[in-house]
Amino acid sequence: MTWQRHAKIAFVGSHGIRKTTAAHAFAHTIQRAGRSAEYGREVVRDNPLGFNEGATGEAQLWVLVSQIRQELELARKAEVLVTDRGVMDNFAYYLRACGGADAFSVEPLVRAWSATYDLVVRLIPDIALRADGVRSTNDAFRDEVEAILDARLPGLVRPDRLVVVRASEVTDSFDWWPIAERLAAIVGETLLADGVRAHRAPRHRQVQAARTGPAADAPQLALDLGDE
Repeated sequence: MTWQRHAKIAFVGSHGIRKTTAAHAFAHTIQRAGRSAEYGREVVRDNPLGFNEGATGEAQLWVLVSQIRQELELARKAEVLVTDRGVMDNFAYYLRACGGADAFSVEPLVRAWSATYDLVVRLIPDIALRADGVRSTNDAFRDEVEAILDARLPGLVRPDRLVVVRASEVTDSFDWWPIAERLAAIVGETLLADGVRAHRAPRHRQVQAARTGPAADAPQLALDLGDE
């Protein structure tokens, strides 16, 4: 039976931390369960006003509004919407661009929209930045965004809706199934569709995700990473 309650999960954090890889892998896990998944790509790359460390407050406002617009367009197209970024991390970039001030008074909107995510996966940057020809490789810039996210995320996302994972853990052997099961439970639906075999995991070990700042208080999930 098709889910009656649509779900939305966001993968958030600064740039260069495998968010896109994680989001694609999670969407594939949902599809393996026989469920439909829609993918919301990172909108900042389409920004006509520029991005990276030189972005203005107006440029980051465009990103915030575009993020919400995209989610509104995609939300009903599948049982699960998987987004590469959310309003929370885009808000961190916006605040940095505005020198720490909410220049356009968007925080009430950000707070309200943050509550629309059923689950948020925060990727912690424990890997080096790599040049991709688009995003900045400035470590100080990434650190500034992460510091703002550390300070702001606890006020935007409930602890029971937040999962923290190290970026270095996002490899081909990472098993997203337990997080998919958690998302399904939150919306009160069954993960496996009729006729789909139950997931068989080889063995489990506890992931001790790296935690910085307020994220250290987030609940930790036992994740199956497969054979070591």
